[in-house]
Amino acid sequence: MDYIKFYLNLVFIKALNKILKLFKYNATSLSGKIVLNFNKNFLKTAKHFVKKGIINITGTNGKTTTSNLISDILKTNNQKIVSNFLGANMLSGIATAIGKDLSFFKKADYFVLECDEAYLTKLYDEMNAQFLLVTNLFRDQLDRYGELNSTYKKIDEAINKNKNLKLFLNADDPMVAKLGNNKENEVIYYGFKNIIIENNQNHKNLSPKEAINCTCGSEYEYSKTFYSHLGHYFCPHCKNKRPKVKYEADCKIDNDCILINLDDKTFKSNLTGTYNAYNLLGAICVGLELDIDEKIIQKALDNYNAVFGRNEKIKINKISVNINLIKNPTGASEVLNCIKDKKDTKLLLILNDNYADGRDVSWIWDANFELISNFANDIYVSGKRAYDMALRLKYANIDTKLIHIEPDIKKAFELSIKSCNNNYELNILPTYTALLELKKIVN
Repeated sequence: MDYIKFYLNLVFIKALNKILKLFKYNATSLSGKIVLNFNKNFLKTAKHFVKKGIINITGTNGKTTTSNLISDILKTNNQKIVSNFLGANMLSGIATAIGKDLSFFKKADYFVLECDEAYLTKLYDEMNAQFLLVTNLFRDQLDRYGELNSTYKKIDEAINKNKNLKLFLNADDPMVAKLGNNKENEVIYYGFKNIIIENNQNHKNLSPKEAINCTCGSEYEYSKTFYSHLGHYFCPHCKNKRPKVKYEADCKIDNDCILINLDDKTFKSNLTGTYNAYNLLGAICVGLELDIDEKIIQKALDNYNAVFGRNEKIKINKISVNINLIKNPTGASEVLNCIKDKKDTKLLLILNDNYADGRDVSWIWDANFELISNFANDIYVSGKRAYDMALRLKYANIDTKLIHIEPDIKKAFELSIKSCNNNYELNILPTYTALLELKKIVN
């Protein structure tokens, strides 16, 4: 009976999403939400329709990029994939993705599913996975998640529910690495020996440090830091330190690409930024652990297209537009660090405070907007909390004559595009629901 109901649910999801697409309504969770209300066993049944395994990706930043990279690597290796590639990562979004991508007549080889940190325990009540990659842990949406320890406990609880998980953990993040302590699970650690920023030999860690204390209460010391609290850490009191790393790479980053040297293998990507270097390394490690040839992995990286506001590059009226989601202090600081020295760019910052963004926007005061204090071009601010963002920029010592406030996102977008006049590129930094609104405007 469950299988009959499941197939009927697939029909419903596929039909509803086609209808929504006709009306240009990009609902990434609606059909799944409806199905889960009528069939609470949908996800439990779905796990029987995958042959090789379920790969979950969670963490604060980088989930969507990392999961899409993993999906592309597997697809390039001729695997049939089901993935929530647009980033709808709560149970309803996962159900929608399964309904859209799963064939009626053939099992998928892998489900590649990013999952919201707070919902991972709920997901594992429905469908256990074989692999879990944790990207990093930063403060994010404090009204929803609480402090870092709360998020850590949620992920730890999920792991404890699933003893057969193979864990891929970022060794350079002390809180993520701690998830592997005293576990029965197989644990694969990845991290960097060194990261070199081209044309910036004196590169400084300009993102706020967050996970700074060891479990014993002492503050970590670092021999190297790459960004925020990620690096080579050790506790001077209890001698806790960065774990032994299986996949430890050297990295070189410039404005146009990332080079990752891992043992005797070199991988190249057209993504940029230290945060994306970690996303790439995590995805590469999963590929190698699944015995995928390095040439296949590189082919996937060559053909990878950033999606849905994650270092996404598009053209609007011949203007180059770069879109990067920002939603927490570290993520925003790292994006700002990538654009701070650009002379030919203008900015559009869009700040919303809807539920999916987090109602509390005080995080903007911890983000390092001072990085653009010497910015000499127009900065447009928009969204429900546009005036809050403008005030933050003022306190970052940005010339108020350069700050243009337009709460209406469509109008702000049109003004910012018009101001570029083919002489500038436009960098857009929206929060999550602002990104969704922007996508409707751009498309």
